[in-house]
Amino acid sequence: MLREDIQNALKEAMKSKNVLETNAIRMIIAGQKEKDVDARGKGKEKAEDAELLAMMQTMIKQRRESIEMFIKGGRPELAEKEEAEIKIIERFLPKQLNQQEVENAVKAAIEKTGAESMKDMGKVMGILRAEYAGQMDFGAVSSLIKSLLG
Repeated sequence: MLREDIQNALKEAMKSKNVLETNAIRMIIAGQKEKDVDARGKGKEKAEDAELLAMMQTMIKQRRESIEMFIKGGRPELAEKEEAEIKIIERFLPKQLNQQEVENAVKAAIEKTGAESMKDMGKVMGILRAEYAGQMDFGAVSSLIKSLLG
């Protein structure tokens, strides 16, 4: 389903001659192909949607970092381009959880795994990644888990 949505969006962007959108979607497809190659190396036919969602989250994170650098460097036009690409990528991601939903999910995962200390953090992250792929920023979640387990 996700793959079809991406391909259909590419066709629409090309028909409407939207260069920025076409390029951003092609970038997503290139990342998708890279994930598929990695998956074949692990004996799978193709990458799972969760892996693709994580890849798109990473793409967004990279663009946010670029925006900061472009603003500091006095290049607002490049920052705007990055922001537009983020909006395009976000169209393919599921609804993001708000802060309260993230906290509830983390607490539930801690309870589910019986995690008691930092050495159990991997178990908690594993559950969250499986159940909430593409719905939360796992970098921020990591610090939340540390504060709850620490």
